[in-house]
Amino acid sequence: MSTANLEAVCARLEAAVTRLENCGGGGGGGGAAAEASSASVEAYDEILSGPFAKFVQLSNSIGGDVAEQCVLVKGGFEQVRAFLVTATKHKKPTSPDALKALLLPISSAVQGVQSYRESHRPSKLFNHLSTISEAIGAIGWVAVEPKPGPYCKEMTDSGQFYSNRVLKEAKEKGDTQHTEWVRAFIQSLNDLQAYIKKHHTTGVVWNSQGLPAPSAAAPVATLAAAPAAAKSVAAKPAMGGAGAGGLFAALNKGGDVTHGLKKVSKDQMTHKNPELRGSSVVKASAVGKPASAPKTTAATVVKPPKFGLVGKKWEVEWQNNNQDIVIDNTVPKQTVYIYKCTNSTITVKGKVNNITLDGCKKTAVVFADVISGLDIINCQSVKAQVTVSTPIVNIDKTDGCQVYLSDKCREASIVTAKSSEVNIMVPKLGAQGEYTECALPEQFVNKWNGKGFTTLPSEVAA
Repeated sequence: MSTANLEAVCARLEAAVTRLENCGGGGGGGGAAAEASSASVEAYDEILSGPFAKFVQLSNSIGGDVAEQCVLVKGGFEQVRAFLVTATKHKKPTSPDALKALLLPISSAVQGVQSYRESHRPSKLFNHLSTISEAIGAIGWVAVEPKPGPYCKEMTDSGQFYSNRVLKEAKEKGDTQHTEWVRAFIQSLNDLQAYIKKHHTTGVVWNSQGLPAPSAAAPVATLAAAPAAAKSVAAKPAMGGAGAGGLFAALNKGGDVTHGLKKVSKDQMTHKNPELRGSSVVKASAVGKPASAPKTTAATVVKPPKFGLVGKKWEVEWQNNNQDIVIDNTVPKQTVYIYKCTNSTITVKGKVNNITLDGCKKTAVVFADVISGLDIINCQSVKAQVTVSTPIVNIDKTDGCQVYLSDKCREASIVTAKSSEVNIMVPKLGAQGEYTECALPEQFVNKWNGKGFTTLPSEVAA
């Protein structure tokens, strides 16, 4: 029996056990509510035994970092299932602390997947890891009200940039396995969106006639079989606080969110002191000693600069105030990866396959010829100049970007997503060294044309 078939059988057995447990009672009743909730768990199991099982099978077939990260992803989906089973049997927790305790395993799973990507940046399958890491926040829909569906879709779309790169590489190599891997993962998330819309439109549905909610989430048995290496990654905190990690971090504060706020005394209340209403400023004499707020110092990660050729990849990382970085003696099969550089300038001579700027600030790259294209991701105030040609420039999640084109690449494609202040400098015909500055629109108007939507730049942005 294949791995996918075995996992499908296991999923069906778990669904049967869930139905028996719900029917068996637990003494608290449930009736129609328990029956409907059980149906929602069965529908979720169909996702696990369908496209998601195929995704797991393909991940194991690809192996390496993808297989290891898949262990964490599978654990996250199983934790969501355990959460849904809890909701079928219990009332919704009345306190934020109780709810955060139930959500904690899902939060840890999301953070584990994201941390795994951050700790494996040199991986040859980095685009695969990023596809999952950017979209894994979709399983955090269980903490979202009243629109979990749109949240899930937004998280799914976040991984599209990297999934497109995986599809592009697979197409160039004629590798259908990686193409099917992307499709299986996206289909899993699309089915998850449809599931949310049908069963949990405004949030997770709890059993209003069930037992009181438990104080902590029940352990998921399948996680015990995960490799030790994957477990250690899951225990690490997520890099940064954006996306789903930030959402769960806020939920996990519970009652501590109000710590550090100063109590307002009666002599500081404007409704009890008319003389204070004329001004929004409270007199210094009326203000007591402020409560000491907990000091939190964000640890700024600073790593030593890195510059060199590793395999077929030029790595330029953590450079600061370095204006004289030159990459020469290049060959077309090599790529250039520029990461976390600040106030620096990189010059790339010769022809390379691809150039990527990731997480850079006030950094410029000047290059001659690129075969596949230039990618600018998560950057701020960066510049790029092509002196020969590039077929495409991808700009994603970047604020402030100026791209200088050459005479030979006027028709290069410029693809932008979630970016602002993007200006393209196009050389004027017959005027050496003179450019026409074109600002790309940031706001669009979508109109229904009878068959679909037509998208045009808004008049304000045009």
